[in-house]
Amino acid sequence: MFKPARLVAALVAGATVLTACGGDDDAGAGNVLTLWHYEGPDSAMGVAWAKAIEEFERTHEGITVEFEEKGFEQIQQNAQMVLNSDEAPDLMEYNKGNATAGLLSRQGLLTDISAEVAERGWDDLLSPGLRTTCQYDERGVMGGDRWYGVPNYAEYTMVYYNADLFAAHGIAVPTTFGELTAAMDAFVRKGVTPLAVGGKEYPAQQLLYQLALTEADTEWVRDFQQYTGDVDFHDEAWTHGAETFADWVAKGYLDSDAAGIDAESMGTSFMAGEFPMMVSGSWWYGRVQSTVTDFEWGTFLFPGSDLTLGSSGNLWVVPENSPNKELAYDFIDITMRQANQELLGNSGGIPVAADPEAITDPKSRTLIEDYQTLVERDGLAYYPDWPVPGYYDVLVSATQKLINGSASPDEVLDELADPYQQHVDGIGS
Repeated sequence: MFKPARLVAALVAGATVLTACGGDDDAGAGNVLTLWHYEGPDSAMGVAWAKAIEEFERTHEGITVEFEEKGFEQIQQNAQMVLNSDEAPDLMEYNKGNATAGLLSRQGLLTDISAEVAERGWDDLLSPGLRTTCQYDERGVMGGDRWYGVPNYAEYTMVYYNADLFAAHGIAVPTTFGELTAAMDAFVRKGVTPLAVGGKEYPAQQLLYQLALTEADTEWVRDFQQYTGDVDFHDEAWTHGAETFADWVAKGYLDSDAAGIDAESMGTSFMAGEFPMMVSGSWWYGRVQSTVTDFEWGTFLFPGSDLTLGSSGNLWVVPENSPNKELAYDFIDITMRQANQELLGNSGGIPVAADPEAITDPKSRTLIEDYQTLVERDGLAYYPDWPVPGYYDVLVSATQKLINGSASPDEVLDELADPYQQHVDGIGS
């Protein structure tokens, strides 16, 4: 998704138009490159891409970048309609996975950029695990042979924690799953809700999936994400995920009104020091780093699991209707260069092609080191909404029912199973 997989940026009305200031003007048709993305300006990607806009305009005389910041939900819901019209941007950040980039590739709405990837050497910068989410087959299933997007960052989920709250209540920062639940029990006894959770959008469904992953393996992930084997939504992993999630609700680990809380509110409440922990993605990292100044904080990988949600970052995709494809490729190329990659890394992001020695910020180094740990153990398990178009909304509804107690874990798993199987049956093998 979201990424996941993932970050819901505030909607910005209108476009911010930046003025060009030097370079060559024969890189493509027209004198405007229209760019959409949904990263906040103080996120690592927002910082790096703003610099890329400056560099692009410096090197493309007479070309103006017309940037519009969109909300994640806005693009998620309207991409098909927009890309099938003359309102399509030249370049867009879009979520990776079968239900999003894969679906649009199958519908002919995205440009096959395979030749450009090879010519510019972008494929050499990406590990095999990252390439999987960039390439799709004729069914729109990731891991295919045609490139429809390129990421310039990677991402994964983790536990953010407020070290001051842990210390104030005399609770040790957990390193195992048992210690995690013991710490949450201790906070509840002290009248503190341990977890910031947003059930209105992606965070709750990602927590459900993470709990399932504690009982899963890489074959389970491939079967679910790439349709390589049968998927049983009442197996040990899914059952553990749903039952544990419901148990956490019953024990007061998350707010009873979490079903109505969006991702932005979840993140801002953690950054305001209201919760000891937040389970979410690295897309928050730069923002937490730049925002939190009145308490000590840190992160750790979700304990008790070799697998966690993660993948390449969202993709730069070029709409098939883009009139300025060469300009779009030039902009992507700038974001893949070492200088922009190092800026992204030192701003709290996970670059795909930076020199690790150039990452000077200690917290950013920890972020990247934990990511390397996941890559080395093949621990990136993608996101739960990827396999099926429209599955994001199914998962939101299902996890809201677990929070509200309006459906049992078994009923919720049935709700997840039906659309998944219908989709798999419909696309064939």
